[in-house]
Amino acid sequence: MRIERVTEAAAVRQAGHLFDGPPLEDATAKFLAEPGHHLLVAYEDGRPVGMVTGVEMTHPDKGTEMFLYELGVAPHARLKGVGAALVEALAGIARERGCYGMWVGTEHDNEAAQRTYRRAGANEEEAFLLLSWDVTKQ
Repeated sequence: MRIERVTEAAAVRQAGHLFDGPPLEDATAKFLAEPGHHLLVAYEDGRPVGMVTGVEMTHPDKGTEMFLYELGVAPHARLKGVGAALVEALAGIARERGCYGMWVGTEHDNEAAQRTYRRAGANEEEAFLLLSWDVTKQ
């Protein structure tokens, strides 16, 4: 397995099956254009088998941290360490970029994700409540 940072839309389309839905052309271009946005893809025999996205977030009184936005692993490649390797690679980028930490949120019942993140060295912190806005309505 090899892990590469993806910077071209064609590579995102090739790994499209690893996302929750098909990559959107405009959103892909915008994501790839931001220097603080990171997309890593794991390849086996030249085929994409996993991906992770991370976004650097900076706040005036905290500095910069890495938000692990999404992790996806092809069903046939699960339980082989692909997800943990991707998370560890993103953590390496966070260190290189001077981030003070990295975080991710996941559902309480998503045991597979929790195992993957713990395997990659994550520490569990207190649960929090997520509130969201649908800003497309009004």
